[in-house]
Amino acid sequence: MTNRNPILVVILSLLTCGIYYIYWLVNSKIEMNRLGATIPTAWLLIIPFVNIYWLWCWSQGVEKTTRGALTAVPAFLLVWLIAIIGAPIIQTYFNKVSAA
Repeated sequence: MTNRNPILVVILSLLTCGIYYIYWLVNSKIEMNRLGATIPTAWLLIIPFVNIYWLWCWSQGVEKTTRGALTAVPAFLLVWLIAIIGAPIIQTYFNKVSAA
């Protein structure tokens, strides 16, 4: 996983009106798939209601990548309901994976 500054993830997401957040989701999906997760194509993000399923699959990838340090349910709630707070929290877990 790429080591990113969690605060910078928030700042860039706000400055770009959420575009960086989508970029972050897609890049982390690619990195998690390289580590053994099975997250479907990111094109599903643009389809209403299907994007919720994609976020669930992404959250399961977070659980697998972090080896259970952050489980799928909290990751899903963080990324879906409170994304601006969830992104830096999840990035912190990603940084721990890259450090290990």
